[in-house]
Amino acid sequence: MGQPLIQLNDLTKYFNISKTKSLHAVDGVTLTINEGETIGVVGESGCGKSTLGRTVIKLHEPTSGQIIYQGEDITNYKKSEMRKIRTDLQMIFQDPYSSINPRMCVQDLIAEPLIVNKVCKDKIEIYDKVSDLMDTVGLAQRLTGAYPHELDGGRRQRIGVARALALNPKFIVCDEPVSALDVSIQAQILNLLMDLQDERHLTYMFITHNMSVVKHISNEILVMYMGKCVEKCSSAELFKNPIHPYTKALLAAIPIPSIESRGKKNEPIKGEVTSPINPKPGCRFANRCPLATDECRGQDIPFEEISPDHYVACCKVKKEQ
Repeated sequence: MGQPLIQLNDLTKYFNISKTKSLHAVDGVTLTINEGETIGVVGESGCGKSTLGRTVIKLHEPTSGQIIYQGEDITNYKKSEMRKIRTDLQMIFQDPYSSINPRMCVQDLIAEPLIVNKVCKDKIEIYDKVSDLMDTVGLAQRLTGAYPHELDGGRRQRIGVARALALNPKFIVCDEPVSALDVSIQAQILNLLMDLQDERHLTYMFITHNMSVVKHISNEILVMYMGKCVEKCSSAELFKNPIHPYTKALLAAIPIPSIESRGKKNEPIKGEVTSPINPKPGCRFANRCPLATDECRGQDIPFEEISPDHYVACCKVKKEQ
């Protein structure tokens, strides 16, 4: 296990809706991300995954809590202070088309972070670096003058990967980087990210709603529901021994490619989704949980270690241990 690169202590991010109402997008996340490893963050759309990733690298300012990077508290850093470490913290966005400028060609798109951060002494060095980055991410040199609308989704996402790598970062938030791509292209991008991690000792936060993808790439997996962490453990442990009812429901929804499973129907999660605006104390999954009791409501459920490196927030689990 590597040394801690990023530590989050009770991190929250609320968005004010009015003077009295706020949307609790991320609510009390405590997490350690080790160097050279990948932590997967999973959950349904709207659970706070992307907001967590953006808050970790301070694209969103946290409402409260701590962000510690390499032992240094960067929570209250101003823009001028963040600029010094911004090159270490990068992001690959979900939609490769909307995250890049359609009026810039491939060469200029990849060169942009190099120019903005003044890491090269002249144009020759900039475009030599661009050429190396294109080779690294598998973009043919003949595409240097091509524009985003002329490329398919896989090549556009390779531009996003190249831009993220341009400044030699240590930590990259991958915000559903393959969800908009065909299955065959997904595998290529995932393999590229894993190869780059081995070569450059990169650390990833990999955000996705696809449980099969996160199993393939992650060392640890964090399951989120309505801004809260409900389970965290190693990837192998989560698929072998899921504890929280929500985690079990996510795993049950994975399609099984076998003849025996043909015709088998998964039971959908029933019940009303809790509003993330000024949520009441208690388990936010209680309205949809088949095991919920009165104990699950009225008081927040602690996120506790129920076995070595396996954390769960569930009243039912506490009773069974």
